[in-house]
Amino acid sequence: MQLPVRICNVAKTRLVVSPDKFLIMSKKMILSVAVFFTIALSAQEVSKVSLQASGLTCSMCSNAINKALRSLNFVDKVDADIKNSSFDIYFKSGTAIDFNKLKMKVEDAGFSVASFTAIINFNGVKMLDDNCVLIGENAFQFINSKERFISGEKTVKLCDKGFVLAREYKKNSNLLIKAPCYERIGQKVIRLYHVSI
Repeated sequence: MQLPVRICNVAKTRLVVSPDKFLIMSKKMILSVAVFFTIALSAQEVSKVSLQASGLTCSMCSNAINKALRSLNFVDKVDADIKNSSFDIYFKSGTAIDFNKLKMKVEDAGFSVASFTAIINFNGVKMLDDNCVLIGENAFQFINSKERFISGEKTVKLCDKGFVLAREYKKNSNLLIKAPCYERIGQKVIRLYHVSI
């Protein structure tokens, strides 16, 4: 049995499309809409990053990191706390946030990251069996987490090398899952981050 041919009226012209082509066009349109909403939503997921730098000795050191962080195109504002060597970073709306670039800017200024936390709005994210969650183009692998359903704003701490002090990384290294969970769920991601809530 052959399926009927779909007829689409476009600008007062009739376009005859076979069922196979109509199905392919429909899938492409749905995929395009899904990608658009994924990009629009992923840019709004991270509201703030707080990082503490190590190796600072004076206000000039703090100023160097502040200037380096503000040079990133997705950073809107940086609030520095010189006394605690910490920086609260806020982002421009509608931009993708790259944690690795933030870390690299601190390192390029001649310092290292001692602590890195992000406030992420999960909006009812269900964790997978391997505790992996996709947000935008990043995968987050949760360590020491008992939560199965995450909703609302949560502060997550990145536990990967370069995002914490060396001794803390060494302490947690046996908990870090090396398997790339994003391959198991068929998604392309830029980076896998190990985090704790």
